[in-house]
Amino acid sequence: MASLRGLGAGLAAGLIQARVDLVLWAPLALACGIGGYFALRDEPPAILVWGAVAAVIFGAVALFRAPETARFAAGMVALCALGFVLAELRAQSVAAPVLSFRYYGPVEGRIIGIDRSSRDRIRITLDQVVLDDVAPARTPQAVRISLQDAPRHLLLEPGLRVMMTANMQPPSGPTEPGAWDFRRMAWFAGLGAVGYARTPVMLLEPAPQGDWAMAGHRARMAISRAMQARMEGQAGAVAAALMTGDRSGISEATNVAMRASNLYHIVSISGLHMGMLAGFVFAAIRIGIAACGTLALRVPAKKIAAVVALLAATVYLWIAGAEVATARAYIMTGVMLLAVLFDRRALSLRTVALAAIVLMVLRPEGLTEPGFQMSFAATVALIGVYGHWENHATGIPGWLRPVLGLLVTSLIASAATGPLAAAHFNRVSGYGVIANMLTVPVMGTFIMSAGVIAAVLAPFGLSGLPLWVMEMGTRWMLFVADRVAELGGSVTMMPAPPAVVVPLMTAGAMVALLSRGLLRGVAVCACLAAGWIWLQSDRPALLVGGEAELVGLLGPEGRVMSKPGAGFLATNWLEADGDEASPEDAAARPGFEGPPGARSAVWQGRRIVHLTGKAAPGLLDSACQDGALVVVAVRVANAAARSGCDLWDLARLEASGALAFGADGGLEITEAGRRLWTGAR
Repeated sequence: MASLRGLGAGLAAGLIQARVDLVLWAPLALACGIGGYFALRDEPPAILVWGAVAAVIFGAVALFRAPETARFAAGMVALCALGFVLAELRAQSVAAPVLSFRYYGPVEGRIIGIDRSSRDRIRITLDQVVLDDVAPARTPQAVRISLQDAPRHLLLEPGLRVMMTANMQPPSGPTEPGAWDFRRMAWFAGLGAVGYARTPVMLLEPAPQGDWAMAGHRARMAISRAMQARMEGQAGAVAAALMTGDRSGISEATNVAMRASNLYHIVSISGLHMGMLAGFVFAAIRIGIAACGTLALRVPAKKIAAVVALLAATVYLWIAGAEVATARAYIMTGVMLLAVLFDRRALSLRTVALAAIVLMVLRPEGLTEPGFQMSFAATVALIGVYGHWENHATGIPGWLRPVLGLLVTSLIASAATGPLAAAHFNRVSGYGVIANMLTVPVMGTFIMSAGVIAAVLAPFGLSGLPLWVMEMGTRWMLFVADRVAELGGSVTMMPAPPAVVVPLMTAGAMVALLSRGLLRGVAVCACLAAGWIWLQSDRPALLVGGEAELVGLLGPEGRVMSKPGAGFLATNWLEADGDEASPEDAAARPGFEGPPGARSAVWQGRRIVHLTGKAAPGLLDSACQDGALVVVAVRVANAAARSGCDLWDLARLEASGALAFGADGGLEITEAGRRLWTGAR
């Protein structure tokens, strides 16, 4: 009895302490509610949404009125329900028309974004869109178009009103059940259609003057062009991306090398860049004030430095654009600088928790993005280890301390983000720690600081030397990326985990960090269980594309593709399998046979037939026999009346989405439910 009473008293004390630390637990509770919303198969009914609103109200009241030991649970319930409500409100607030058919014809719009596609083509995003014979109420608010050839007669810049002839279609769904859903990302980004253009881009109107948002875009592109003019090749393109966010000049070969060496995070503006820039400005201002003698004794130098650093970060955000990753980095940096202004620790779990809360309240959909998860995983892990490092670093020689500190930082950040990177990108960089150790110090010491100095000196025509320093640092970074990418075993492919793995792993890690005793042990077990589920999971034995463009059968040598082509879909399937083969090699594997338009294979004693091309309708009668599974890339009249096979034509696949058959023959479809981004209203 005494032991039980002691356990109860310990539990009560733990709950009271947890209520005091509720701000640290708040991101987990909000994430559970947001994640619950996105995990639903169908749009939540009104009664569920209003029930969540009621839970927020009653939970908030109980947080202050309930017994002390019950307040933590009340707060967590209220925050979880709040996360659900915020996600629902955000999804409804960004609702906009989505193209419901394939469109070919003239497209008119204003350029609001310029980047580069995975095929190394210039890609523009347009708003104020006008489509031929499409009513304004059905016209997407924004579209994204890849250009077959970069225009030579026209300098593309935000604000231009242009016109072209383009092929467009609705944003595509997941490549297989449970895979990343591009439609959801497009919904929250306001993209209602995507496509490509093979015709020249024609200028209709020049960019208007006086538009603040467009002025930021134009400043970004002007600075980017100026930097690339001073620094030749990919060094200039990468340097411009670091300082302006314009990645349109970076080639796909450079992207591949950066990914293989685990340095790709460097070319996307994140907390690392924002923190380095703000940190350099903060330190420079403090040193400058300290050099002014007695002035340092009369003014709050630390707070002045924080204000100037926040202004510098704001200008950086304006130039780079408020993209999701950049805005997330700005909010994290801003919260930490505000902590300095209010005499609080800039780097603490509380400031990180506040940044996470702000981001999830403003953009709940960010929770599902790899960048959000990896940024906070690395930051929290480093803060958690930093205290222990300070306690043990005193006995280390001064000359060795920075080297070991860099090594520990790289190891901890890689350990925290590695599982998430493997889960989202299906690859682990074998030498990423080495590459980051060789480049991150150069980036912080030379590249970002030289960029800030160049920006200050540019109006006086004195930016040459700092830009040269920046170029040398960037060339070193590219050199390291290329050398590391060439090493054998630089990349290890990993199969995609089941959907439950990432939430279970991250929730377990957060609870383990915030709790003690038995609950911490349970949380660690949850992390281990996530790893076990991942290792024990099997990939689908048979995959069918959502537009009947490809069929993939898992064989002894890996997945066999029914035909060459459909490179994007085949690449995604192979990467999810943890397979390094190219789509061409996968199509050449033994398994499917027959002419190009009528490929067939045998799986578990059953014929699998894939019909494509103009001859497909004429081959259907001979293929649809003996219970075969037939995939045909056309619409078949009276398809349901055919009893000789399991027929999946375009109409049926449009309703179901991509298909996945397990080794036991069980079928999973992509469109099991209807969400706003899949067409539900």
